[in-house]
Formats: sequence, C-alpha cells, structure tokens
Amino acid sequence: MKNSKMELTCESGHTYEKSTDCPVCPICERIKTEGPFRAILSSPAFNALESAGITNLQELANHTESEILKLHGMGPASIPKLRIALSNAGLRFRNS
Repeated sequence: MKNSKMELTCESGHTYEKSTDCPVCPICERIKTEGPFRAILSSPAFNALESAGITNLQELANHTESEILKLHGMGPASIPKLRIALSNAGLRFRNS
C-alpha cells in the first residue's frame, strides 16, 4: 500500500509534504547546509549571488535592489523572494 503524503508546516512557516510524521523540515535543512539562498532561488540567481561573494543575508542587506538586479543571472522574480528572506531576518535592502 502506498503511503499518502501529509502537508506540514514547520516553525519557520515552510510548507512541505512528507509521508511520515518526521518533524524535520526539508527546506530548513537545505538552508542549514546550503545557505539561505539555495532553497528560494533559481540556480542562475543563486550563482549570481555566489559569484558576487554574497553568501548570507547580512551581506545581501549591504546592497540595493538595483545593484542585485545588475548581477548576471539575477532576474526580477528573485527580488520579492529576497525581500521576504531579508524581512524574516529583520533586514532589508540598502536604500539607493
């Protein structure tokens, strides 16, 4: 018999599906092992930040949105995701 998947939400607000009652959020685990950007960005956008040496939210907050959009591989769809990640950490993009 096939296990049915349950939709769960972790303490950080990530929604995910699991077929067991294991409380480990796969999104939180990815963030812990791969940094805060891998779980939310496309590969080109992630690579753009990595190439610019931006590996954490504090470093990202030192830049304006327009600076980030100028990075090769970064598209406008990534900015709202980054805004949310910054906001969740009590940060925001630097003002122009």
